[in-house]
Amino acid sequence: MQIGHYTLKNSLIVAPMAGVTDRPFRDLCLRFGAGMAVSEMMSSNPRMWNTDKSKNRMVHLDEKGIRSVQIAGAEPAMMAEAARYCVENGAQIVDINMGCPAKKVNKKLAGSALLTRPDLVEQILTAVVNAVDVPVTLKTRTGWDTENKNCVDIAKMAEQCGIQALALHGRTRACMYKGDAEYDSIRAVKEAISIPLIANGDIDSPQKARHVLDYTGADALMIGRPAQGRPWIFQEIQHYLDTGKELAPPPVEEVREILLGHVQELHRFYGELKGLRIARKHVSWYLKEHEQFGDFRQTFNAIEDAQQQLDALQDHFENVA
Repeated sequence: MQIGHYTLKNSLIVAPMAGVTDRPFRDLCLRFGAGMAVSEMMSSNPRMWNTDKSKNRMVHLDEKGIRSVQIAGAEPAMMAEAARYCVENGAQIVDINMGCPAKKVNKKLAGSALLTRPDLVEQILTAVVNAVDVPVTLKTRTGWDTENKNCVDIAKMAEQCGIQALALHGRTRACMYKGDAEYDSIRAVKEAISIPLIANGDIDSPQKARHVLDYTGADALMIGRPAQGRPWIFQEIQHYLDTGKELAPPPVEEVREILLGHVQELHRFYGELKGLRIARKHVSWYLKEHEQFGDFRQTFNAIEDAQQQLDALQDHFENVA
């Protein structure tokens, strides 16, 4: 898988997810076999760049792997400036967000709302590509709603504007994350463009990964929500793609070590207070398959001390072992 002059070690990419794909999560997914991890989206508004939230979302020069950062906005000039700022601070690839369906993003005509304005899409793509000397990629959806799917036209425009890879989520903006992702649109886009196409949406098992690659002809896969609480999904998929055989899931003891390490890294990265609060959702994702987790969740989420949080997790695993 090639994006510009960068070669990924495989065709599995971590999707950018606000509030999820922070540095600790990106590092963990790379450790478990992802070929690249895209950062959380960063606002193109320069007034936001010096906030703690934005600083945490920036890529860092000492990060492993190819450093890709996503930017979101609706003003071509601001998006171009945001791209330059990201590159100055370590980004090796700049990704443009035209896929987020969240209302707070769309009401500013950013994210997937831009799909209703192809003229503005073209201006933004051109401005960002011309602003930096690193590869620029685009993440988008199939259209605004099922009656207005314009992903083929957007993809052709993106290629003409100099976008070097396109990630396509198999849902419209109106679909949000409901229902099943569809892959016919991804297949149609693949047939219409020559730049690398990355398929996204509901790729939650090695078998599904194989099916999506075969059906769409996509060059790579982007995995988001299925990796929450299951960062080892990347090595499971790669093993299956390589061998046709399933990789055994990690034993409970390994899951415990992965989770404890992740929580400790969140404490370190954000500071204990913020880190322990962010850890709550990750712990919920890791342990959602445990029948006993319902009772433990309420107790765990009330903990306001980092060490007590780790101790509680250790005790929980000892009780379910």
